[in-house]
Amino acid sequence: MNKPTRLLVVMDPIDQIKYAKDTTLALLLAAQARGYRLDYAELADLRLRDGVAEARTRPLEVRADPQDWFSLGPPLVGALGDFDVVLMRKDPPFDTEYIYATYILERAELAGAMVVNRPGALRDMNEKVYTAWFPQCCAPTLVTRDMDEMAAFAATHGAVVCKPLHGMGGRSIFVLPPGDKNQRVVFETLTDYGQRFAITQKYLPEIAVSGDARVLLIDGEPLPYALARIPAPDDNRGNLAAGARGVARPLGERDHWLASQIGPAMRKAGMLFVGLDVIGGFVTEINVTSPTGVRELQQQFGVDAAELLMQAIARRLATRGA
Repeated sequence: MNKPTRLLVVMDPIDQIKYAKDTTLALLLAAQARGYRLDYAELADLRLRDGVAEARTRPLEVRADPQDWFSLGPPLVGALGDFDVVLMRKDPPFDTEYIYATYILERAELAGAMVVNRPGALRDMNEKVYTAWFPQCCAPTLVTRDMDEMAAFAATHGAVVCKPLHGMGGRSIFVLPPGDKNQRVVFETLTDYGQRFAITQKYLPEIAVSGDARVLLIDGEPLPYALARIPAPDDNRGNLAAGARGVARPLGERDHWLASQIGPAMRKAGMLFVGLDVIGGFVTEINVTSPTGVRELQQQFGVDAAELLMQAIARRLATRGA
């Protein structure tokens, strides 16, 4: 009799998730439905001991119950390489602690575990900066610490969006219309007076009507629907965490073209689950840490992205076994 596939999830506290929207829970429910044995850890549970990646883990059971969606067993310390799959679902900020975690997970990968998404690529693919590898897909973008360069960029392109390189969920995103007198203050804040890099992009007004669309790639292939996140009337941000409304829509011709440009690179890098943020036909971010939108797509169009990801993981595991 074959042993069940062992899957460890590394995530933020499971008791604090939003049941109705949480993509990680959807992934865990799909894995459990396939007979996978689940274990749970948070970032603080990871460690390196004499070069061996270890963690304090707890057996996990998940349920489709909004009042009682998980149970945890007693903790046990063991090697991460003993797991078949390690699902890295820790949300940003993409800070030094996150980077240190990828080193530990890379040691687990070298010891035999399949880490999704691959830790080395997580380090390489900053979600905002990595768009530079696909300039044909992007609107005008500047990454700099120089506040005068940011001001010149804004003068050239009119309204601009400015944001830090490490955040998520719409945190510290500023939209500056032409001539905004707060412009210099925003540049000072985001760059810490020229001590940190920040990103400035041409503002794409299509976000107000068609939203910031999340195109999900599974092993490089796009799902047939995107989740368009429409900003609230009193906000500029197309982030569900910032109050945006999620509306699923079929992919258009431009969406498929963008996926064809970026998807093969994701597949080659072992990035099985990726989200492209698309506004007005341009990619603004490439989400590789913890893409979301799975629950909304399933509710509105019946697309089971979580099961599709589990199928992709199973195919990769079978290839590794062969």
